[in-house]
Amino acid sequence: MSAAAPAPGNGRAADSPRHLALLALSVLLPVPWLLLWLSGGDELDPLLVALCSGFSILGAAFLLSWGVELAERDIPQSLALMILALVAVLPEYAVDISYAVIAARNPEYAQYTIANMTGANRLLIGLGWAAVVLLACRRAGGRELAIARHHQLEMRFLLLATFYSFLIPLGGLGLVDAAVLLLIFFGYAKQAARGHREEAPLVGPAAWIDARTSTRGRRLSILVILLYATGAILLAAEPFAHGLVEVGKDYGVDEFILVQWVAPLASESPEFLVALLFAWRLRGSVGIGALISSKVNQWTLLVGALPIAYCIAFWLLQVKNGAPMRWGLELEPRQVWELWLTSAQSLFALVVICDFRFARWEALALALLFATQLVFPEVRHTFTMLYLLLSFLVLAFSPERRRAFLDLLPRLRRP
Repeated sequence: MSAAAPAPGNGRAADSPRHLALLALSVLLPVPWLLLWLSGGDELDPLLVALCSGFSILGAAFLLSWGVELAERDIPQSLALMILALVAVLPEYAVDISYAVIAARNPEYAQYTIANMTGANRLLIGLGWAAVVLLACRRAGGRELAIARHHQLEMRFLLLATFYSFLIPLGGLGLVDAAVLLLIFFGYAKQAARGHREEAPLVGPAAWIDARTSTRGRRLSILVILLYATGAILLAAEPFAHGLVEVGKDYGVDEFILVQWVAPLASESPEFLVALLFAWRLRGSVGIGALISSKVNQWTLLVGALPIAYCIAFWLLQVKNGAPMRWGLELEPRQVWELWLTSAQSLFALVVICDFRFARWEALALALLFATQLVFPEVRHTFTMLYLLLSFLVLAFSPERRRAFLDLLPRLRRP
């Protein structure tokens, strides 16, 4: 295919003025917040801040989805999804690392660091994975979402990180954990860089751009889109999360609940929107692949970054003033069980998808288990055991899933 020729399946869709209008609208959606931010948006009404910054994230999410589709022309899909995941979860990184830094001078914030991280991870599976599957099944008129086999790469590394995560609560979240988790992440990044390529037909604004640009023009467009969308997300994410928290306080919502659920929901919104857009455009496998990649990123790079940020901040703020060095975040019993519950949910979710089929009822089960935790948060011990029991029962009574799950293990040792 010639560099300037339309991709297969573009056809008249690439010439539709509607797609140009949608592209222009997505570019313009972040503008009101950018103008408010330049004029001191932090002094505005929290509801107005949440609305304007939320629209900014929405526009950036559309742009990111088109940028990733275009990028699949030049790089492996696994690498494109990893880059998308990194960009989309930057708000979560910014929020949680800031909690870790504050915890170095105010130990009370250590609980908020773990609460925000575990809340974000459980939201990703319990709400994000489930929503993508349900939307994809609704759009396709089916009862299950078929996951492309090449997403086994993400599953393998998520399984490795999940197995290790059960050990973290035994000794606190320290620099050794950071080293192991970062090694897992970089191993994933290395394999993603030489992973599966997919020449999927482009539709909508992505097709419109591809049909009118040379190879160099397309790559420049991808760079501009990703830079603009990343900037919009970074400038809007923290005000959006803060605005939602302030609105929640106005309605008397508990502060710990706000940190664990409302703030992560706000900071996770870009990746949720991108994945849902893929599902809406009948690319549900790509959408769920993006969220699995996000889970790998958060369960390795994000968790590994927290003790590093904490130790650096503690050394700068406390050790220089004579305090003995601390080499990681100490965990109270509540945070220990939060981590084990998050690990158990991750294991069960992997058991569900390891056969590359994600049924509607399985998505509903994940969502129901997650929603019940919100209603009865004090029984996290019970939910941890329930996730582990369900994982064992599914593997014990489903030979197909057992073979698929075990097939993930030996490949972890392959170069």
